[in-house]
Amino acid sequence: MTGLSTILLTCALILVVATLTAAGAGKIARLGGSNYPTAILLAATAFAAVLTLAAAVASALTEVLS
Repeated sequence: MTGLSTILLTCALILVVATLTAAGAGKIARLGGSNYPTAILLAATAFAAVLTLAAAVASALTEVLS
């Protein structure tokens, strides 16, 4: 596998995991009795947190592997 395809597949996997995390957070918020705007806010926060964590891990791995 080439480097570009590895990067693209990794980005796609991170987006899928972030989307599933956001969906789960929104569903749990709705089951907990939150209204729709609050549930969407929590889902967006979870999505952003997963992307931030992925960026931090990628940055740390870049420093370690170079």
